[in-house]
Amino acid sequence: MSERQRWEGRQRRIGLTGGIASGKSSVGHFLEQQGIAVLDADLYAHEALAPGTPATRAVLERYGVKVQSELSEGLDRAALGSIVFNDPQERTWLESQLHPLVRQRFDQELQTHVGESVVALMIPLLFETGLESLCSEVWVVYCSPTQQRQRLITRNQLSLEEAEQRIRAQWPTDRKIELADSVIENRGFPQSWTSQVRELLYAPPQLD
Repeated sequence: MSERQRWEGRQRRIGLTGGIASGKSSVGHFLEQQGIAVLDADLYAHEALAPGTPATRAVLERYGVKVQSELSEGLDRAALGSIVFNDPQERTWLESQLHPLVRQRFDQELQTHVGESVVALMIPLLFETGLESLCSEVWVVYCSPTQQRQRLITRNQLSLEEAEQRIRAQWPTDRKIELADSVIENRGFPQSWTSQVRELLYAPPQLD
């Protein structure tokens, strides 16, 4: 039995992934406009690091005042990012705190949306965390490396070196494309990808 046949007759779950700053959120917002529930891994990870949560307490215990916000009881996320993107071991530790919590939230949210015919799971580290097992198909959003770097520098107010560190922290996009069912090419304006998304959404690939 093929992987796609395993999902025949079941809920269609679109795994939406791609490199950092590739345009996943824009595609996810478009899917929401089509009436599709979009479950967002970044949101769940952000909530897991809210003030007072077990994960936040673990982070503060490990790093102390270096990552404590001066304005609230929460975390200085920029300071935390600087630590984990400069040290693979620290990034692995943080991921070990967050990934089980994110997976738990996905399981809960999928139960909430069990009656819907289609849901999308927006997960930047989809393959890295093995969460493709939750999906019936995977879409990768692709943009050129130059676009990706510039968007990341502008959006996150990073230096070129910092942007490169964040890009290297994920699998190469080419590797994700090899494992994906479909690729959405984002050339920087909605007209470049909305027609692709509509085609994938309303004329999905046939089961093998």
